[in-house]
Amino acid sequence: MKKFSRLLVTILLTGKVFAQSPNIIFIVADDLGYGDIGVNGQKLIRTPNIDALAKEGVTFTDFHAGAPVCSPSRSVLITGLHTGHTTIRGNATKKGGIAGNKGKQTVYRASLAKDDFTVGKLMQQSGYTTALMGKWHLDGYDTLATPIHRGFDEFSGWLISYSETYANGYWPAKRYTNGKLTDVLPNQGGKKGYYTDDICTDESLDFLSRQKKAKKPFLLMINYNSPHSPLDAVDSTVYNEKDWPQDMKIYASMVHHLDENVGRIKRYLIDSGLSKNTIVFFCSDNGPRSEETKQQTAVADFFDSNGDFRGYKRDTYEGGVRVPLIVWAPGKIKAGSISKEPAYFADVMPTFGDIAHSKVKYNTDGISIYPFIKGQKSGEPRFLYWEFFERGFEQAVRYGKWKAVKAHGKTELYDLQKDLGEVNDVAKQNPAIIQKIDAYLSNNRTESPFWPID
Repeated sequence: MKKFSRLLVTILLTGKVFAQSPNIIFIVADDLGYGDIGVNGQKLIRTPNIDALAKEGVTFTDFHAGAPVCSPSRSVLITGLHTGHTTIRGNATKKGGIAGNKGKQTVYRASLAKDDFTVGKLMQQSGYTTALMGKWHLDGYDTLATPIHRGFDEFSGWLISYSETYANGYWPAKRYTNGKLTDVLPNQGGKKGYYTDDICTDESLDFLSRQKKAKKPFLLMINYNSPHSPLDAVDSTVYNEKDWPQDMKIYASMVHHLDENVGRIKRYLIDSGLSKNTIVFFCSDNGPRSEETKQQTAVADFFDSNGDFRGYKRDTYEGGVRVPLIVWAPGKIKAGSISKEPAYFADVMPTFGDIAHSKVKYNTDGISIYPFIKGQKSGEPRFLYWEFFERGFEQAVRYGKWKAVKAHGKTELYDLQKDLGEVNDVAKQNPAIIQKIDAYLSNNRTESPFWPID
């Protein structure tokens, strides 16, 4: 009876149902800004395939990453716990961790712990085959903290442990595949023969080809490098006709090629028939980069990569954490629909559990956004939480229309309905809201041994 009721609700919401628990593909770009894609207002860079996903699926206007930099953001994504609870809260630790080399620097990093419950473990226990292709960035310098040690049946990509020696930017000489370092032959001797995002797509297509007749549903996470630094496109001539500085042409070409790889995945799903029972998510891990040089900041400004928002990567303002999210499931969700529900990476894990009808119990700071994907609206506003340590301890929350940023003992407050750019601090005019937010900030985090508060 319960199964029939759930089926009836699904039919009423979507008009159609999946043949079985749907396959899930989650695609993550690296440092792609909210405004870097056409559906979010980009005028200069062509992203027809990503835009087509939006036209045929659901676009979330108010979706956020887990943090304004890579490792903690992905830790939130993989564990379903926000940065006040997840294991990894920064790219490098403040105290402890395992030492390794980043260029000429010695850097200390933390990895996901053995007992961390991950989205991979959730989906394995829910009857799914799990795979991750591309960037992991949650191993610290621990070679026993790879995806295959943390809930994924298959993994091919790069690890921090080997990146300094073998990554070679976008043209890796070696790749870590299911526990072994393998040679990327076209890139030996410093050659540039096989672009890392193309490797990632080819491996993903190989995995998908093996799932066509499989009896189990699958979760495939595709973690691209683009358009993270360095500026290096597989084909930098795409925008040669433009009267732009060369850096702008390269960056635009990188985003354009990312879009082409998304298109390859989509075409295979349609041609193979897998699209009939697969949900595809597309997003980015944080806001657009700005930290390397003034020249690279200029790239983000040239393309308005952060859209109407204040800040970039490493900022807890919206420009650092608000990212694209598009969900595509042809025939199963309303095409061209838009959700303005605030959501973030902590919601991904419970969403996947909801999609899988999982009965596995686990702790999470998120909620399932599957109802929002199917067109429902939420009730009361809830808190979305971030903390960040690279400029001293910072906290930020989203609470309905409100966004608060707290640093150095001061809490700023912005009304995002009226002030998307977070220009006008209205904390003094809203003492009751500040009191409620400060109470939340004080009581909804745990101390980390790796990121202690000074």
